[in-house]
Amino acid sequence: MTGEPRQPDPGDPGDPGEEGGAAGQEDLPHSDDGLDLARRMARSVAGSGLTPRRPRRKRRPSDPARPSAADDRDPQLLDNTLARLVADHGWALDLKVRGVFARWPELVGAEIASHTTPETFSDGRLVVRTDSTAWATQLTLLAPQLVARLNEDLGPGTVTLIEVLGPHLPTWRKGPRSTRDGRGPRDTYG
Repeated sequence: MTGEPRQPDPGDPGDPGEEGGAAGQEDLPHSDDGLDLARRMARSVAGSGLTPRRPRRKRRPSDPARPSAADDRDPQLLDNTLARLVADHGWALDLKVRGVFARWPELVGAEIASHTTPETFSDGRLVVRTDSTAWATQLTLLAPQLVARLNEDLGPGTVTLIEVLGPHLPTWRKGPRSTRDGRGPRDTYG
C-alpha cells in the first residue's frame, strides 16, 4: 500500500515467471468477469493435492423391507386428520347426536318426524318438541321404543330419557312489568 511495486510470489499461480502462470496462457483471451482467474486457481489447487477431503459419513445399513416411518410432517388424509381432531377435543358423542338430529326422519319414521323435532341433548336426556298436545301424548307412549332405537345407533346407555314437550303456547305477558304468580289479563275479570 506504500506505492511500491508488488514483489512476485513464487507460489502465485498468476506469476508470469512461473510455468503454468499467466505467461503460459497468453494465447487464451482474457475474461473480465474473473472466471479465468478462478479456473487457474482451481487447476493449481487440484494439481497440488491441497483440496480438503470431507470425511465420509457412515451409513446405517438400510432394510429394504422396512420403509421409513410415517411422520406428522407427511401429507395426511383428511379423514384421518378430522378423526384425530374429533378425538382430541372429545367431540365424538356430540357429532353422533348432531347426526341423529340430521337423520331424525330416518330414525323415527316420516310420520312422527313431521310432527316432532329434537331440540337438545345433554347428560343422556333428549328433549323433543311436538306440534300438538296429542302428539306429545303419543310420543310419551313411544319413548321407551325410541330410546332403544337411538341407543342402537349411538351406543348403549347414550340416551337414558326422552323428555317430550308440547307446542309453544302463546304468552299473555305484555309489557315490561309483570308479577310472577299473577294470572295476567284475567286478573281484572270479576
